[in-house]
Amino acid sequence: MKRNLTLKCTAIIMAVFSGLIFNACAPIKEFKTMPAYDGANDYSYRLPAYDSSKKTVVIVANNDGTELFDMLAPFYLFNSTGRANVYIVAKNKVPVIVKKGIFILPQSTFREIDSMRIKPDVIVIPFLSVADSAHQDTVIVKWIQQHYSNDVNILSVCDGSATAAATGLFDAKPITAHASDYAGIKTYFSKPVWKNNIAVANEGNLYSTAGVSNATEGSLMVIEKMFGTDVMKNVIDDVYYPGSSPKTVHESKALRFGDNVVILKKLLFKKNKKIGVLLQNNMNEFQLAGIMDTYNRSFPASIQSFSFNDSAIQSKYGLTIIPTGKLNHARLDELHVVETPSFSMNNNAFTSAKLVTYHNSQKRYIIDECLQRINSEYGKKYKNIVKLMLDYN
Repeated sequence: MKRNLTLKCTAIIMAVFSGLIFNACAPIKEFKTMPAYDGANDYSYRLPAYDSSKKTVVIVANNDGTELFDMLAPFYLFNSTGRANVYIVAKNKVPVIVKKGIFILPQSTFREIDSMRIKPDVIVIPFLSVADSAHQDTVIVKWIQQHYSNDVNILSVCDGSATAAATGLFDAKPITAHASDYAGIKTYFSKPVWKNNIAVANEGNLYSTAGVSNATEGSLMVIEKMFGTDVMKNVIDDVYYPGSSPKTVHESKALRFGDNVVILKKLLFKKNKKIGVLLQNNMNEFQLAGIMDTYNRSFPASIQSFSFNDSAIQSKYGLTIIPTGKLNHARLDELHVVETPSFSMNNNAFTSAKLVTYHNSQKRYIIDECLQRINSEYGKKYKNIVKLMLDYN
């Protein structure tokens, strides 16, 4: 009898433990997964009007995967100067899979933009998904090499440094990367001069940033160089950046074993939420990217974007953004909404979700606002780990 009771207790403990492990693994799997686009491709691909009196910024994208804040932060910041043509350009006219939580239509292909004889003044290189750092997309690498000259600025963001290094343009020049990936990328590319503990490495017209969050600092530095301090300060005010000039002091702090323990405790013993972000026409690309990329690093059970009628939306500066989630599958714990004048919650698909709103009257930098909420829910230690994953130090 005692033996049977022991066996039953052991079975119950093992079942509970197995359940905890399963629940803990789900957010990790979610973090690493990038869904393939399987919808229709009947969208209208239109390059925004080209203004020859403005500088031109080309943000390269990989259709198979591009980091969200790396791409959308520069897209928004250069657009907000009012002095630049800003284009997201990819190899193919198919939606770009974005990590994490949206699909974006590229505004042109490399071949098309060349046929129009549009020459970039700035080339932005986000982190582009590849099998490993050593195997970069040769079409993208060659396009960057062919369009580089002494009057073209290169801005590598985060682990876009691998693509930048593959071009050879940074040989014997300073370059940096995300603190947690710096050493790994460096093993593949020994010719650049690798720097850490710096937000933006720069020599001449070659710029590279540390981690994801430093897309802001890199963009602001190039904006100041091209358009002057007054324009740069206007952009800083527009996004409520926490400083009057781009931050230069940076601590390159990689994730350590103890940090992984804190993450595991959260995954095992805290609620891993299903998070949705609502897409709306004219929404701010910088806020969208900040919310999704920060909360993605909190290891939610899932993070997806949704729109009313499951339709694509047009963002503030003209991007076509496609949601990853479907309304009839929306079973959310939280719905994050960037408030707009026309916003109203008129869809009962989200009635079970807690509404988390963001509005400009708070005048807070979007990453700081998200981190404050994560701190309130999961504590300072976990907030600091999210900061490490963003390289926001």
